[in-house]
Amino acid sequence: MIKIAILVSGSGSNLQALIDANLSGQIVGVISNKPEAYALKRAEKAGIATAIIEHKQYPNREAFDAVMQQQLLAWDVDLVILAGFMRILSAPFVQAWQGKMLNIHPSLLPHYKGMHTHQRVLHTGDVWHGCTVHYVTAELDAGQSLAQGVLQVNIQDDVSSLAKRVHQLEHLIYPQVVEWICNGALQHTHQGVLYRGQALQQPVQFCNF
Repeated sequence: MIKIAILVSGSGSNLQALIDANLSGQIVGVISNKPEAYALKRAEKAGIATAIIEHKQYPNREAFDAVMQQQLLAWDVDLVILAGFMRILSAPFVQAWQGKMLNIHPSLLPHYKGMHTHQRVLHTGDVWHGCTVHYVTAELDAGQSLAQGVLQVNIQDDVSSLAKRVHQLEHLIYPQVVEWICNGALQHTHQGVLYRGQALQQPVQFCNF
């Protein structure tokens, strides 16, 4: 059984979606860099081990990441999930978890990397928007995309409504991709990413028009 750790900084709605999904893997621990994060309460309620590692207590990013790495190794983790974790990770940490760490980004990557994606989509007038589950690499939001939730931008959408709609999509596709990894449908190999035994050329798309 694949052992999963989830890194959080905030309310943990994606964490809750993963808990509720009854994955065939096991969530063995949740790490937060903020002691006040509500995600910690969600984990405790579900009987999942938690660790608070405050980044402000460490002199640099590498030192902070090294302590996280120690905790992940202590939990014997196979897969790391970023769920609203608001820290940029150091290159050595990312390298250590290459092909074993996922993030979800609120845009249809490679479009709109970085922040304020909903505002930028509305400003540009795009018809399509959504979210992308991808592997984490040292370059921000640049790892291979595995799945995308796609929605049509409504004429009445504002930043708030669009953010809410995308968030609902996140709660659908993130647990699905994690489950694919847990049950072997999605595999990171030396030859590349395989989905159901075939090379994954494009992210799997879930459309919610």
